[in-house]
Amino acid sequence: MAQYYESPGRYPEQRPPQQVGRPMVPFGWRVVVNAVGLWIVDGLWDSMRLVPHPDSILAQIACYLVIGLILAVVNTVVKPLAKLLSLPLYILTLGLFSLVINAAMLELVSWITSLTSFGLEIDSFGTAVGAGLVLALVTAILSIPLKRRPDRA
Repeated sequence: MAQYYESPGRYPEQRPPQQVGRPMVPFGWRVVVNAVGLWIVDGLWDSMRLVPHPDSILAQIACYLVIGLILAVVNTVVKPLAKLLSLPLYILTLGLFSLVINAAMLELVSWITSLTSFGLEIDSFGTAVGAGLVLALVTAILSIPLKRRPDRA
């Protein structure tokens, strides 16, 4: 005679809670990943630079971290609103408008940091588009090991 049993997780109260959306990267790590991405992008383009260029390594790291912090705040607060307002353009261009949004976020960070004694200087919007593409790729690659998974939480 076969024994019947119910596997665990069949009923909703037995299932582990499911995470909605994509896994989150902690904010502090986003700042560091943005700083590393900005450092890589700064090395690729001469028309995008840190102003004034600090002499010591620690001062450069501090500048990249502060600019990475500003970029993380802009990406957290302003970018979702910009994406929502430009949703028809996202649909029309099949998502390619995200390059323009990334470039606009970099230009916004450049403008914000121009109000301080240090900053990010971008010569043209074309440079910002290319830098935004590379920065998005670098941050996506560097964020892979940092994402929390529900099964490992």
